Amino acid sequence: LQDQEVREGLKEYSNWKTFPQLYIGGELVGGLDIMKEMEEDGSLVEAIQSAAGGEEDAGDINTRLKGLINKADVMLFMKGNKEEPHCGFSKKAVAMLQEHKIEFDTFDILGDEDVRQGLKEYSNWKTFPQLYIKGELIGGLDIMQEMADDGSLQEAVPDTARKT
Repeated sequence: LQDQEVREGLKEYSNWKTFPQLYIGGELVGGLDIMKEMEEDGSLVEAIQSAAGGEEDAGDINTRLKGLINKADVMLFMKGNKEEPHCGFSKKAVAMLQEHKIEFDTFDILGDEDVRQGLKEYSNWKTFPQLYIKGELIGGLDIMQEMADDGSLQEAVPDTARKT
């Protein structure tokens, strides 16, 4: 990593101050010492194989959800996508993020029932859209609106997700 800004951002994001940093399924596993320990006890290959796929059980769907949630700094799970929202709530959520000049990615829950149902359980939030910032559930449209009104939405968004 030659880009100093990226290096510092990773250190802050992961709360791990050294490199290398191993991520499996979007989750920090650790540094070189942890990788060596895992290699010695055989759990490194196991973790990599588990993240690589296979049939989805409850653990696998949660791993997949973590990966999707962490796909972008700001991730919106919605009906449709930002170009074509399929419900009024999703349309309002997209408009709000765009109005606040927030870069975000979306996932269309209508196209994947496993993700749609799994995310409800994983997040303990039963409705959509669902907004995640830096891997953390913020909430639905009502929470987004409250945060936009009091200014905390912009504060929660990392600099890397702010359009200039």
